[in-house]
Amino acid sequence: MTPPASLLSTWRGLVSAAPAATAIIDGASGRAWTRSELAAAAADWLATLPDTTRARLARCRIVMAEPNGARWFHIFLGLLELGAIPALADSKETPARLAAIAAGCRAAAIWHEGSLTLLASRAAVRRADHCLIKLTSGSTGAPRALAFTHAQMLADGRQICATMSIRPDDLSLGIIPFGHSYGLGHIVVPLLEQGTPVLSAASPFPHVIAADCVRWKPTVFPAVPTLLRALANAGISPDALASLRLVISAGAPLAPADALAFAQKYDLHIHNFYGTSETGGISYDRLGDAAETARGVGSPLEGVRLIWRRGGRFTVESAAVHGDGRYSPPDRGELTPAGELRLLGRAGRTLKIAGRRLDPAEVENALRALPGVRDAFVAADPKRPDSIAAGIAADEPLSHAIDLRRQLSSRIAAWKIPDHIVVTPAFPTTQRGKTDHAALLKMLECQ
Repeated sequence: MTPPASLLSTWRGLVSAAPAATAIIDGASGRAWTRSELAAAAADWLATLPDTTRARLARCRIVMAEPNGARWFHIFLGLLELGAIPALADSKETPARLAAIAAGCRAAAIWHEGSLTLLASRAAVRRADHCLIKLTSGSTGAPRALAFTHAQMLADGRQICATMSIRPDDLSLGIIPFGHSYGLGHIVVPLLEQGTPVLSAASPFPHVIAADCVRWKPTVFPAVPTLLRALANAGISPDALASLRLVISAGAPLAPADALAFAQKYDLHIHNFYGTSETGGISYDRLGDAAETARGVGSPLEGVRLIWRRGGRFTVESAAVHGDGRYSPPDRGELTPAGELRLLGRAGRTLKIAGRRLDPAEVENALRALPGVRDAFVAADPKRPDSIAAGIAADEPLSHAIDLRRQLSSRIAAWKIPDHIVVTPAFPTTQRGKTDHAALLKMLECQ
């Protein structure tokens, strides 16, 4: 009987079929690696480990904290060849934080800053079909370790590529971290599953990205809103990004003004994408205009089904979902008449203001609809009882807070209008590119 497909078996098939095909271009060094060269580099790295170390780490979890680049794939593929389970952490994590992550997921070693540290703990992998561990952002505490199977990761890549028409002859511009769920589904798995090569960008600075695009001509660009806004505002010739045919935004809401500015400058519409670590991809804006009109995050990916529950909660069902194939995100939403998903905020965020219940998402959506406002965050005022505070990301100059409250008066009830409004050029973000809500709360408290 033929064994089930794995990331390694599909990758080995691609190497065998076209060994000279380009696999990854390292923008920092300018070197292009073929499939066979990438496979050989992974084997060479694995060969540097002593036999005793390889025997000890086989079928164990290993925390892997490696920055984007060709070596990321050397290490990742080497660990898979070893039979280990990479737990993919941010390369900027401190040693103390990585040690805590390793303890939390019972890892046997940590790969960080070019060296492997063996740990006293050792827990053998219980399921032979597990291939990697996603680590959640941990914004409310220690990150959770989510073990995914080969079948689940292959399904996520297959659903994303089929829905977005990402092809083997595309070239993906890799700026988002490879080890995050977004990067795995759009960059790593498409390379290993269907051979879509990757350009690992030299840096996230707009002019460097533009230079990489001119030189290497990538066609697919998974990005985050802060990066797209920076590109829209940078003094870059529109021709620099002419090779791109598909630009994707995820990780945080993309303000309509930023989407429009990018489209007008580069003649490229940005496609909203929505997913979670637990589910992989969920929905995608196929037309590319939802971001410009704040219409939503598109319709479900091919192979994804949404099951609706009370209060706007929904369950995601697909072959890519962690665990038993069904997961309910903490978000609330609704389907528009066109069958597109519109997010309505997080469940459980209800505030009680002077005895009345308030959904912060309602106020945030009203603020985002105001001219000049890119994003909004609403919470109970940390310094004033029974009051609402709001943080607003906006380009300066912006109307005075009094004017903002006046504009809100025609959209929401008076008692829902924030008493305290803090304006900032951009919201703080976590290492994963998501809005840092803890930092926002501190900002509201300090200003």
